[in-house]
Amino acid sequence: MDQAKLDQQSQHWEENFSNKPEMFGLEPSYSAKKALEIFKEKKINNIVDLGAGLGRDSVFFAKNSINVLAIDNSFNAIKIINKKIQKLNLSKFVTTKVIDIRNKLPFEDCSIDAFYSHMLYCMALTNSEIVNLNREIHRVLKPDGINFYTVRNTSDGDYKKGIHRGENLYENDGFIVHFFSEEKINQLLNGFKNIQIEIFEEGSFPRKLFCVYNKKI
Repeated sequence: MDQAKLDQQSQHWEENFSNKPEMFGLEPSYSAKKALEIFKEKKINNIVDLGAGLGRDSVFFAKNSINVLAIDNSFNAIKIINKKIQKLNLSKFVTTKVIDIRNKLPFEDCSIDAFYSHMLYCMALTNSEIVNLNREIHRVLKPDGINFYTVRNTSDGDYKKGIHRGENLYENDGFIVHFFSEEKINQLLNGFKNIQIEIFEEGSFPRKLFCVYNKKI
């Protein structure tokens, strides 16, 4: 495990967000549409978007009257989100914060209704960092709170391609991705009940992902 290489990913993302401010497009992800259905069904109006990136899903939730705290490790990403929500007059629904999710989450125990994250878990995080993040999410979720996340899975075309960076981490085109099996997802169920795991694809490559819907127990 080359921790220095993993740590350099934050700067790599900063540069890409700065140079490609619409690198993921403007349309909401499939997972955001699925999550919105659940939030509406459960009457959840306040969520945290972890690893919000350039904000396409945060904006989508806000347009559907969901209050969003958009969190990312990238200062450039948060600047871009702030510009978007001001332009779209969504400041009433979206607040932003720069946070390194490898540290303790800045929330009180049992204080958050739901977390949403699209491909955050499969960033350049070690197994222990993923376990710690999942534990922190569990700590701050309210009873029966929802953790809805997506990860690239081991059927993805980039899995075991490029440079192996340790564990299930592989680097392709400068980006290090942590790939997930269904077994790994189930290993993260400590304190959670899985409601649904769905397989879906995204992009022209395409990326192959799991969409995971867990409830705190």
